[in-house]
This record gives sequence, structure tokens and C-alpha cells, in this order.
Amino acid sequence: MKAGVVHAREDIRFEEIEKSVPKKGQVLIKVKYTGICGSDVPRVNGDACHFFPNVLGHEFSGTVEAVGEGVTKIRPGSRVAGVPLVPCMKCPDCQKGNYSLCKHYSFIGSREFGSFAEYVVVPEQNAVPFEDEVSFEQGAFFEPATVALHGLKRVPWNGGKTVAILGGGTIGMFVMQWAKIFGAREVVVFDINNERLELGKRLGATAGINTLEEGFMDRAKELTEGQGFDYVFETAGNTITMRMAFELAANKANVCFVGTPTKDLTFTVKEWENMNRKEFNLTGSWMSYSAPFPGEEWKLVAHYFKTGELKFDESFIFKKLPLSQIADAFEMYKTPGFVKGKILIDSEQ
Repeated sequence: MKAGVVHAREDIRFEEIEKSVPKKGQVLIKVKYTGICGSDVPRVNGDACHFFPNVLGHEFSGTVEAVGEGVTKIRPGSRVAGVPLVPCMKCPDCQKGNYSLCKHYSFIGSREFGSFAEYVVVPEQNAVPFEDEVSFEQGAFFEPATVALHGLKRVPWNGGKTVAILGGGTIGMFVMQWAKIFGAREVVVFDINNERLELGKRLGATAGINTLEEGFMDRAKELTEGQGFDYVFETAGNTITMRMAFELAANKANVCFVGTPTKDLTFTVKEWENMNRKEFNLTGSWMSYSAPFPGEEWKLVAHYFKTGELKFDESFIFKKLPLSQIADAFEMYKTPGFVKGKILIDSEQ
């Protein structure tokens, strides 16, 4: 089969490798689309790849081609989204259903060969079926959509409250929509790009606030009558928005950091004291799994994509490129700010 194989830093090649074969309990998926995740970029353009040669890709959709011995829940021909985490299922965290916290896990597309290929093999439970009403493009967005929903599951959620979304990227847009689906009264998106703010409003946000504009914090507080937001979800992993979350939080609020930081973060005494004085709860969110594996996050994405309540906007996709041009895709990431949205790799072209 053809695959995009990483051989060294900045060296990913379209070449032929041995076709995967499903073993007991596994399924073979004929890959349609794979999204390039932000975590893939340093594995190709940096030094984060676990080993060489390697086949990355973990946000994918496709059709089940064949099943191994003992597979009973998935049939050939099923349209599926791939679940990348392969937990050990034996450690204390796995036994409690906290699969994201497993210390002995494998991961499709980083620790074992992934979906930048014509075919990929995964355990049966790592293939989530979806209906014909859900497109293969949407199937490749299951993973980020579940990451967003997991953030809501990390807080004691109640409808009828006010919600701030810090960061208008793909994850932020999905968190915003989940908040609306589960009954938020007001959901406000914060970003520095007016196009993303307009997209947020098209997808259901109450308002959008550009944090580069003078007086944006005053405007934000006016929207909550000076009380602050009951829930604050930081999705950008940016040191500025992480500090901003503390100021936007209401008394007794719930603040969740979904975004992955890339730089050291410091708070002034006044900024940090917000948590003491407001007595808000601060938590993090990591990946997208719950019991029974892979969790209701994945079932709900399949359901709400099907009903259309979880909206999919074409602007989520920056470009679609054939697998043969995968090296060109990673070249695009070398120009800061050039890639706006998800690049989907088409394994059937």
C-alpha cells in the first residue's frame, strides 16, 4: 500500500510499504480522510517523532475493508471514524475508566503506524461507526469534536448559564456548539480574528469579542452585567488567554483549560488572586475518553453530526490534498499563520 512515511526530521515520503493485515480482534480500515493535527507538525518538522520510519495520522475516517478473528461489532463496509488511543486496560487509571490518563498506552499515528496511508489496522473498539448522513469529512473531525465535548464533561455542567470560549479555532467552535446543545444561555467567543468570530456567530454563538480591540474586557463584562462568566473554556493554549480566563470567570465559576500550552506561564499576584477571591474551580482536560471505552463523547459526536445539531462548516477545512502530496502539506506549516483550518489528506487520490 502507499503511505506517507516519516524517515527523519523534515523528511516525509510518499512510498510503498507492506499492507496492514488485521489480527485477532482488529479491523482493517480503507482510509478516506485524515486531518493533520497540530501535534503531527512537530513530529515531521521538528524532533517529536517517536521512531523512524513512522506513519503518522490519527484523525481519520474510512470504510472497514476486513475484520480479524473474533470481531463481532464491526462489519466490512461500515463507515467508521478512528479512535487513536489504545489504552492498556489493566492499570489503575484504566480500571477506573480514566483511559486518557493511562501510562502504558499506545497511540495510533504516533506510537504505532497510523492513517497517512491507504489502509490502517485498529482494535475493534477503536472503530466508531457512523451513519450515511455523516460525511467522511465529518468523520475525520470526530477526534477534535470529542476533545471539545470532553472539556464539558470535566466540569459540573448545568444549563442556563453563561459561557466564555477563549480561542476560535476548530476546538473552540466545537466547545461553543456543545455548550449550546447542552443548554447554555449565553455563549461568547473570544478571538483576535474577526472572520473566526463571525463563524462562531453563524454556528450559534451569542456574540464574538475581538481581544485586540480596546476596551474588550469592559464589553465582555457588560454582557454578563458585570458578573463574569459561569463557565470559561480556554481552547487556544495561549498564555494570554489562559490569564484572561481568570479575569473573565465569575464568582464560583468553573474554568477548564482545554488548549495545550507551548510556553511557560506566569501570573501576577493580582491575576492569581482571582482564583482565591472568586473561589472558582480550575481544571484541565486531556484527550476525549470515558467508560465504556471509547466513551459517550464518541457516540454523541456520531449522533449530533447525524442530526445536524453539531454543525460542520466548510471553513473548518483549509485544503484537501492527495496522499501523494503529503510532503507539500507539511511544507505549508513552515510559514507561520499560512494554514487557517484543517488540512485533510485524501488517501484515495
